Amino acid sequence: MNIAFISAVLPVLVLLFFIYKKDKYQPEPIKKLLWTFFVGCISVVPAVMMEVVIMPFAPSAEHTPVLNGLFNGYIVAGFSEELCKLLLLMWVIWRSPHFDEYFDGIVYAAYLSLGFACVENIGYVLQGDDQMATALMRGLLAVPAHFLFAVTMGYYVSLAKFDPEHRGGYLWKAFLFPMLLHGTYDALLMVSETLGKAYGEENSIVMIVCAALFIAFIIFDIKMWRWGLKRIKRLQERSQEQGFDRMHPFDGFTWDV
Repeated sequence: MNIAFISAVLPVLVLLFFIYKKDKYQPEPIKKLLWTFFVGCISVVPAVMMEVVIMPFAPSAEHTPVLNGLFNGYIVAGFSEELCKLLLLMWVIWRSPHFDEYFDGIVYAAYLSLGFACVENIGYVLQGDDQMATALMRGLLAVPAHFLFAVTMGYYVSLAKFDPEHRGGYLWKAFLFPMLLHGTYDALLMVSETLGKAYGEENSIVMIVCAALFIAFIIFDIKMWRWGLKRIKRLQERSQEQGFDRMHPFDGFTWDV
């Protein structure tokens, strides 16, 4: 098997295992998780279709590079991809009898989003000029980012499921906050890229701005991890409050759908 392909898939597998182990109280059926992951893989198709429709409306990268980067980050990538993920996540799990505890929202959202990230990552890595460098950078940054967007989405989907009184507001947040996180993540990189192309890398002011944007990107990425881990812990506590007994994840291993 191609080493580049393995490198593209490995970070996805690590995060799938990580979130499965975090599901301490009522582990989800493996078939259901695999189905959710598969739906995430095919969610790339409608997302790309939406992006193709929206892209022509982007401001000029040559004349308005900042607006171009913001538009592509928040609208083309953030809006399209997170909307498709949320709609398919709701279709897969909302009425499922297995969605019976708070932490389930994060688990299923992570599996679906990592399915999306897996297909996207394979495409970027196999098409890249330096496949191993691309695999390393995306494995450290892009794949975990999709995981963290999903943690936020699943967090609010679970709150919506178990708090009918505030359901509408939580479902709105389940789309808005991942979209803003995704958009900010991409925009920090895209604005830097479009500025460099528009004004040239020899422009010292532009290079300072790009360096500042990259530093902001790293800080933002660290913050996302902190937010994500806090949300994971919070819903673990909510699941415990629901009265589920703690078990090792593999003690609840089942293939039931």
